Amino acid sequence: MSPSSSSRPKQGLASLATYALALLILLFGLYFVIFGSWLILLGGSWYYTPCGLLLCISGIYLFRQSPTGAWSYLLAWALTIPWTIYEVGFNFWGWLPRLFGPTLLAVAVVACLPHLLRNQKEHYNA
Repeated sequence: MSPSSSSRPKQGLASLATYALALLILLFGLYFVIFGSWLILLGGSWYYTPCGLLLCISGIYLFRQSPTGAWSYLLAWALTIPWTIYEVGFNFWGWLPRLFGPTLLAVAVVACLPHLLRNQKEHYNA
């Protein structure tokens, strides 16, 4: 193994999965920012634009294979819960469309977290 190869992140299945997840989250973030801003102009909810910005930040950091991307996504997910309660109260059927998709992505983000933390540890120990 050459000395320069240890400074590069390992490209494996976990990295590819993280890149795919980053792209998905970034696309959702851009969608939320664009159409959330339009919704604000129409007098609707202010939730989507800031959430979209946070998702874009998450996607960018996930592309960099940084745990900051995971933490920022999980923050967006956690902030979605009080917004959901504000919007629909404790009606299960109202929660389902607002939290099901983001929760599935949160599971994928948590699954990538050990890889991201390992990358961070290798980066700082190099």
